[in-house]
Amino acid sequence: MIANGYCPLSFRSVDSIDYKKAMLIFYEQNNLYAFKQIFIEQFEFAVREYF
Repeated sequence: MIANGYCPLSFRSVDSIDYKKAMLIFYEQNNLYAFKQIFIEQFEFAVREYF
């Protein structure tokens, strides 16, 4: 991904409980906020680690 100018995302540092909570919130409340927060945090992590 880096070779083509894309920022790699790794979700290995996401706490499994936080991920499960985000999944439940999405399915029960149709709310993407928790997933967006996880995505943003992982994007910031990737930028710090890979660039």
